[in-house]
Formats: sequence, C-alpha cells, structure tokens
Amino acid sequence: MKIKNICCIGAGYVGGPTMAVIALKCPEIKVTLVDNNPSKIEAWNGDLDNLPVYEPGLKEIIANVRNKNLFFSSEIDNAIDKSEMIFMAVNTPTKTKGKGKGMAADLTHVENCAKNIARAASSYKIVVEKSTLPVRTAEKIKEILNSQGNGVKFEILSNPEFLAEGTAIQDLFKSDRVLIGSDSTKRGKMAAKALVEIYSRWIPNNKILTTNVWSSELSKLASNAMLAQRISSINSFSVLCEKTGAEIEEVSEAIGMDHRIGPKFLNASVGFGGSCFQKDILNLVYLCNYYGLKEVAEYWYQVVKINDYQKIRFANKIINKFNGNLQDKVICFLGWAFKKNTNDSRESASIYVAKKLLENGANIQVFDPMVKELRIKLDLKKLFEFNGLEYSEIENRLEKVTVYKNHNLAIKNSNAIAILTEWEEFIDYNWHDYLKKGIKIFDGRNLIKKDFKKTKNYFEL
Repeated sequence: MKIKNICCIGAGYVGGPTMAVIALKCPEIKVTLVDNNPSKIEAWNGDLDNLPVYEPGLKEIIANVRNKNLFFSSEIDNAIDKSEMIFMAVNTPTKTKGKGKGMAADLTHVENCAKNIARAASSYKIVVEKSTLPVRTAEKIKEILNSQGNGVKFEILSNPEFLAEGTAIQDLFKSDRVLIGSDSTKRGKMAAKALVEIYSRWIPNNKILTTNVWSSELSKLASNAMLAQRISSINSFSVLCEKTGAEIEEVSEAIGMDHRIGPKFLNASVGFGGSCFQKDILNLVYLCNYYGLKEVAEYWYQVVKINDYQKIRFANKIINKFNGNLQDKVICFLGWAFKKNTNDSRESASIYVAKKLLENGANIQVFDPMVKELRIKLDLKKLFEFNGLEYSEIENRLEKVTVYKNHNLAIKNSNAIAILTEWEEFIDYNWHDYLKKGIKIFDGRNLIKKDFKKTKNYFEL
C-alpha cells in the first residue's frame, strides 16, 4: 500500500528529527507531528532558533519543509484518523512507583497513546512503535487497539530508533541500519513493506533489516546495553589508572587499536547519561529477573552501578580537595546537557554531581550553551522529590543554584570549575587565567587534559 499521510504522536527528541527527515526525503507524503503539550507544538511552529529540540542541521530542514508537507498540530484525533501510518514516539521513562519501581519501563504514555489511536481511528492503520519498549509490548498495544477500537484493523510494526543525540540528523541520513519488525502474517509483511518503501527513498536496501517484532524490540535494548557497557568498562579502568599511575587515554588508545574492539565509546568520563542507556539497561535487568535469569540481571546491573560510582567518585574528588567542607564554596558547572550538541539533560551526570555537592553545602553556578534554567531546576527538583525530600528542603537547595547565560559570569567568584559536558567551545576558554587565580579545575570529560594535566589545581578522572 502507498502511504500518503503519516501521523507521529510525540514531538520530542525522536519524533521531531525523524519526521523532519521523512518529510524532507518524501515530499509527496504529508507528515503531521502531534503532541498533547500545546506549548511544545507552539514552539515547533515558532522561531527556528528556539525549537524545543536542538539538533545540528534540524532547523534548516524545518525551514525547508514546515507548512509544506510537515505540520505541527495539537489536533491529535484528526491527525490519527486521516493518516494511514501512525508512529508512536512518546516517552517511556523508568517507573518511579509500583511494581518494577526504579527498573521497569513506565508504559503509561504508550498505553494512553494506543487508547487514543483506538478511539480516533475509523479505518485500517499501520501503527509503528518508535519509542524504546520492553520485549512483547506490541502484544499489549495490539490488545488495546483491538479491544477498545471501532472494529477497524490494525497492524503493529516495531521500528526502534538508533539515533545519537547531537548527530541525529546525520544518523537519519546515513543510518547504520534501519530495523523493522513485523508479524510473519501476509498483512504483517505488507505493512513492513510499506515502511521499507519509505526508508528506501534514501537508505540502501542492504541496510534495512526486517525481523519479527520481538527481535526488533529486544535489539534496541541490547544495542544500548552493549554501548553503555563499553563506557562503564573504560570508566572502571580509569579508577585503576588513577591508583597505578597509568594514563587512561593511553590505555584507551591501545585498546581501540585492536580492530576487534575499535575506538568508539572508550573515552573515560564522569559517566553516561541521556534518555536511553540507563533506562534501557534497567529495563533489561527487570526483564531478566522476570524470567528468572538472576545471574544475567546481576551482570547488566553492574554496568549501571559503575556509572553511578563514577558520578559519585567525581563529586567526592571535588569535596575531598576542599577537605570535606563545601560550606560557602562556589562550584561552577560548565555544561548541564548529558553530551554536547543537544539540549537534552535527561539522566545527565551533572544532575547527580550537583545533588551530591548541594548535600555538602556547596553553591553552584551553571552555564550551558543550550539548556535553559527552567530545565536545570526541574531536573534537580525531580531527583530530590524521588529521594523523598520535603518541599521546604528542596526549595532551600534550589536557591543555592544559579544559572547564567554567560560563562564568564558563571565562573566569576567561583572556587572551582567542573567540566561536565564536552562542548567544544569550552576548549578555548581562558583556562590559564583561571588557574592563576587559584580556581581548581575538575575535568569530568577530559576535555582540556592535553595542555593542563601537569598543571597545579587541574584534576582529571
């Protein structure tokens, strides 16, 4: 079947870039991106320099296709009913309460999305899972669609995203692979073919892999787990290097030159963050425990534990350099996003380092080129709430956090600088001047190590 109208539910870091590229590459298809957050839709329709998602190259595409064949709307039901294919790109965070708290994926948004589709659809739809989901979620979606719908037929496909924030547009243009999972039925294969035809407009056919639904769902969790494992592995070696006098960069380079391993994801740092790695590994741990695979669950849980350890170790390094007393000390955070070239701060190491320092009495001054003050304060508030702090105590701690739009103001009057995001602009700052003023520099991303590693008051991982 030829697809003429696509609806994507969820106008975030996955839905926005993916639909923009599909609209660009398939100008004959009308693409409508919907969301139940009116302010987000308003931002997508507004100033190109203030889009809700920052991604290099994205605003240029939006400028080219917006209101031509790419539309942003809050009229969800109408967009669902008029489309032949519906992408589900809603958030699937880790559960914060109930069974599976702290590990299992919270499918509330997915289930509500399915109910909305069932209610609004009056004709056959191909529903595409784009969100990261636990294995066999397609069955739950199909159950909702068939039990709460208007008697219309649905076909479910799994099409997980493998985008890296900061390079999402290039990842979409030149994907390592596009994975499409479907039922092995005739109708399932036809639905998969319809999606293959869309991607094949710009992706070579040998990079489009078709599987069954459950293999597709698990492949996303497995891929993220393997990548995160490499980061935690090299971070574990960074601790040993510190104790023995070995240089972690030299060790990383030596490991990466082995063609069986390769150099990617072998940079020691304060830890991985983002919306996927931690929640996907925890989801994997939960699934393994659910199926009685205790040893497998414990193995993967160590990846998360090493990541948590690295963040706390970095915070403790700062605390110890001030003899355990951060009262009246000002720590400047350079970077809040979990990585460069994104305004996404979900699960950023900065949040957890800040929490630890605030607990020890520090004042924190933050500068990030893309993350806004509201987001920074909300990140901390959510973490404090999750840890059971009272409202008054949360407010007291947030008052000790100041966000600046200029790095010089953020650094002014600080006793130490913590580099927590590898923004390239940080490399060119006046580091020697800061060191001459006695400001301690804690390089959580090994961003400036080459020129400063033997300099007094410079501290690395």
